[in-house]
Amino acid sequence: MNGPLTGQFPALRLRRLRQSPALRAMVAENRLTRDQLVLPLFARPGRKIRKPVASMPGVFQLSPDEIVKEAATAHAAGVPAVLLFGIPDRKDARASGAWAANGIVQKTVRMLKKELPSLLVITDVCLCEYMSHGHCGIVRKRGDDYRIDNDPSLKLLADTARSQAEAGADIVAPSDMMDGRIGAIRAALDQAGLTETPILSYAAKYSSAFYGPFRDAAESAPHFGDRRSYQMSPSNTAEALREVALDIQEGADMVMVKPALAYLDILWRVKSEFGYPTAAYAVSGEYSMIQAAVERGWLDERAVTLESLMALRRAGADILITYSAVKAAQWLEG
Repeated sequence: MNGPLTGQFPALRLRRLRQSPALRAMVAENRLTRDQLVLPLFARPGRKIRKPVASMPGVFQLSPDEIVKEAATAHAAGVPAVLLFGIPDRKDARASGAWAANGIVQKTVRMLKKELPSLLVITDVCLCEYMSHGHCGIVRKRGDDYRIDNDPSLKLLADTARSQAEAGADIVAPSDMMDGRIGAIRAALDQAGLTETPILSYAAKYSSAFYGPFRDAAESAPHFGDRRSYQMSPSNTAEALREVALDIQEGADMVMVKPALAYLDILWRVKSEFGYPTAAYAVSGEYSMIQAAVERGWLDERAVTLESLMALRRAGADILITYSAVKAAQWLEG
């Protein structure tokens, strides 16, 4: 056989290095560690509440006291961080629950930082869960037509991020995809003296069909229309790089690609071209598909979950946001 490698490498060298688990581990190009994991959690008002999410087996809406228990279990397993989403008891057209000093996320953050001070608490900065209409910004509606009012929405997002950081959030993570929101949030944090609070931007967030179960969990489905006017089209690559570049220019400290597995090419391009700490979010649809197959006995949960996470690492992810974080941490032990 002739080819570019003929004569350059001894025959069977690669096979020799695959003979045992110890050898395979020694020469592994990429590694999964518990330090890379982030567990998403859904907080709702009340006490002793564990409400199952029907479309996400093993995932619950939790009251703050239960969030603390869940986070403690995760932290004990080696998960260093959680990502908080809030479900308010009331919604309105100004998303007032998002930026209220005693909002559900703010209250939960304070409890977590008191009980688990070494846990990294990341807060999702968005308005959809708190808006009566379910969109990620202020809506101007005329008859059957509507438009997201981008610029006035920036103040609400900045107020939300500042309020969460003042409550003790270690990292704020804007997911709304409004233009200019990173700059607005950075300015608001700095003006409040929160100059050390980093921003993890959902920089390349696609308008994806994989979000369906999340909208059940966060009770955030839009009541009309869709989010394609402010989330990215799955057909675009160059646009994702422009989004990331703008967010970095505005002050993002870390960037995210969402969803994960269907966008490995985007993840690779973002990490290769910018070199910033990069997160990948294994979203609800990805999680639920695996769980459905596991329940039917079609897949081995441990094997397929770790393989999926390794794919994200191989593509360039430094941070792995996954609903399977606790299980993954336990599987990775030792």
